[in-house]
Amino acid sequence: MAERMRSFTEVLLSVENISLSFGGVKALTDISFDIRKGEIRAIIGPNGAGKSSMLNCINGFYHPQQGAITYKGVRRSRMRPHEAAEQGIARTFQNIALFKGMSTLDNIMTGRNLRMKTGLFWQALHFGPARREEIEHRKAVEEIIDFLEIQHIRKVPVGRLPYGLQKRVELGRALAAQPELLLLDEPMAGMNIEEKQDMCRFILDVNDEFGTTICLIEHDMGVVMDISDRVVVLDYGKKIGDGVPDAVKNDQAVVDAYLGVSH
Repeated sequence: MAERMRSFTEVLLSVENISLSFGGVKALTDISFDIRKGEIRAIIGPNGAGKSSMLNCINGFYHPQQGAITYKGVRRSRMRPHEAAEQGIARTFQNIALFKGMSTLDNIMTGRNLRMKTGLFWQALHFGPARREEIEHRKAVEEIIDFLEIQHIRKVPVGRLPYGLQKRVELGRALAAQPELLLLDEPMAGMNIEEKQDMCRFILDVNDEFGTTICLIEHDMGVVMDISDRVVVLDYGKKIGDGVPDAVKNDQAVVDAYLGVSH
């Protein structure tokens, strides 16, 4: 697949001079980059480069000691995860975080929680407004199930599913929140080639059909170069590269980091 040649100008989120430490260990040092509305933005780097820490800063799991993040024009030094979710940022995790005893359908339904407006009283009664609202949300979830081609496992407890399908269910749960910015932490880790091809297709379709801005961490360089519009490269918590895929993969500092020369 050739490099995607697309142009984006509107900045959805910008990371400004972020530094994060745990005790005396520096996880991120003076990191700055932006994510533009509508693009697929990749964060790459060797193990321990600070990639997941960066996503955790963006959606409020970590609070950096220095710097700020501007999202949709609002500059902030910290945000809590539920605030990020309410403002349209959804997240999948490196280690699958699903309710293993619940079905595919019910797991994806949990992604609609923020969109439910009826109070606990009506939800407990399962009557009137709550009943109508659940029908509406279930319809949205069924559309996601169709989109991800997982109709055949809709009633299956996710703990019984193979790894690749669990990853697809987790993507479905994130999509159920109708995010404006979708953060994917190694969405293809542990997958075989066929599963990776399927996940690539779904990520591209989410971006193209829903218009969702995507920021992903991925170790498979072939995947990154195929589906990303721009790539930022971290190494030991520092930014060493940023640009379109072709420019990044030919950057000597990036090559050295991946081959271990700079280490």
